[in-house]
Amino acid sequence: MPNTRLLVLFGSQTGTAEDVSERLSREARRRELGCRVQALDSYPVVNLINEPLVIFVCATTGQGEPPDNMKNFWRFIFRRNLPSTSLCRMDFAVLGLGDSSYAKFNFVAKKLHRRLLQLGGSALLPVCLGDDQHELGPDATIDPWLHDLWEKVLGPHPLPLDLGLTPPGIPWPSKFTLKFLQEVPSTCSEELRVAGTDPQGPPSELQPFLAPMVTNQRVTGPSHFQDVRLIEFDITGSGVSFVAGDVVLMQPENTASHVQQFCQVLGLDPDQHFTLQPREPGVSCPARLPQPCSIQRLVSQYLDVASVPRRSFFELLACLSRHELEREKLLEFSSAQGQEELREYCTRPRRTVLEVLCDFPHTAGAIPPDYLLDLIPLIRPRVFSIASSLRALPSRLQVLVAVVRYQTRLKEPRRGLCSNWLASLDPGQGPVRVPLWVRSGGLTFPKTPDTPVIMVGPGTGVAPFRAAIQERVAQGETGNVLFFGCRQRDQDFYWEAEWKELQARGCLTLVTAFSREQVDSPRSPALQEQKVYVQHRLRELGPLVWGLLDLRGAHFYLAGNAKYMPADVSDALTSIFQEEGGLSGPAAAAYLARLQRTLRFQTETWA
Repeated sequence: MPNTRLLVLFGSQTGTAEDVSERLSREARRRELGCRVQALDSYPVVNLINEPLVIFVCATTGQGEPPDNMKNFWRFIFRRNLPSTSLCRMDFAVLGLGDSSYAKFNFVAKKLHRRLLQLGGSALLPVCLGDDQHELGPDATIDPWLHDLWEKVLGPHPLPLDLGLTPPGIPWPSKFTLKFLQEVPSTCSEELRVAGTDPQGPPSELQPFLAPMVTNQRVTGPSHFQDVRLIEFDITGSGVSFVAGDVVLMQPENTASHVQQFCQVLGLDPDQHFTLQPREPGVSCPARLPQPCSIQRLVSQYLDVASVPRRSFFELLACLSRHELEREKLLEFSSAQGQEELREYCTRPRRTVLEVLCDFPHTAGAIPPDYLLDLIPLIRPRVFSIASSLRALPSRLQVLVAVVRYQTRLKEPRRGLCSNWLASLDPGQGPVRVPLWVRSGGLTFPKTPDTPVIMVGPGTGVAPFRAAIQERVAQGETGNVLFFGCRQRDQDFYWEAEWKELQARGCLTLVTAFSREQVDSPRSPALQEQKVYVQHRLRELGPLVWGLLDLRGAHFYLAGNAKYMPADVSDALTSIFQEEGGLSGPAAAAYLARLQRTLRFQTETWA
């Protein structure tokens, strides 16, 4: 068999594409194939011309956008000046991850597949379209596709009979060795890694700014079903700078009770210190993890024990289990045939890593510490739209955070890790610092004076527009139109007084939609017969919207939940273009596409 070099490149927003990429790597190693795994933006893309075999694993986010860690690659690969023979020596395959309930299902994977063909690459297989909506999840498509992939990769050079596959159920070597220290180190790098800002530049993921929390205020009414917080940070002396449309990233922590429970189930001493060493050359230790590090710090700040485990977790856990009954069940969960049962046990009720380990106590208690970083993903930073402008609030940064809590069939409510962690912090009880850094977001606002903007921001989607309005008002821009939607004006009307004050000054046109309100009208004395949303208000004000867009060159912005609202707003716009602009259906669709292409229609949505 030739010495096949396999490169797996991934673009991942929530970790699923990275998890699938690691699965590809494990399956390659079982077949004695050399394999490297990298995020697309960390790979020098100019080297692709020298790669013989590349598997691209990429998710689609929002309304057909690439994940954050492949956006630089995306811009490069679609350069018009790239020769059509650039990748003529490369065989490739593309595995996509998406959700068929969205209009642009697996858009990124499909577009990348076509582009690689245009650049001369040879496709081993048709693009794989993993679908989160399938009753068995993406694996329903991925499993048979991978079977075909390995046949293509090995081709006429199958594994020798005396070599064979490493059978399932046999653990692969851990990526790292974890060496416990006999004594607590006198100079602990743990504290050094998080002190202040980087003198060489602005704060970053590797060296965030520990921002003092100034206020943490609930801004929804006491009877409202959701707790939403307006949180303010002091960024004096941080080097943090931002403009409207930028986002802030924060690194959350596990709760103290979860850390304690995890250590108990696995039999770990939280005060024990260790160092980490990669087993293979070319593999780096996690950049954020200090060396040496304590188990307490590893579990509280790095291991995502509150995440919902994926199939790969059960595969490795089964390999490590020495308990016959537990191992049998874990093997069933990790098999292709057991995926419906796994979804019923874990995915649908959102059972966490920690809860699964508690359900398999004999296995959990025997997990070798070397495998902790193979088994449990690292906590990912969470992204929030910045809801304030430095022009209005110098040295301050504000965010609007919906605290995620919901019930499944499990007794314990499900809780979002970062939002609940933030909600638990009370600066009134003593100093509170949160590690954060800033980066450019998905929204850019016009720099030309007198360009109007139309902003549609229901619920917490209004956050980036508050920053934009503050910034534009400070610059003397008055062409600001905000469509805001919520349930009830006395429960979740964020920044009501601020909007009304700006409206009175002539700096803002405010249009509201209260979907659960009683209409104070003789014709509608009871509850609204139909719930009124922002898209309904857009249609009602069609002449205003069309005039601003077509006659005054306005920019249109949309932020909020990605499920249905973006499609509903797009439908409302195309109807306006037809009714007010006299365009045909195809011409209205082309008009909307032109707005998107010229960045006069921008969206920032989340699942």
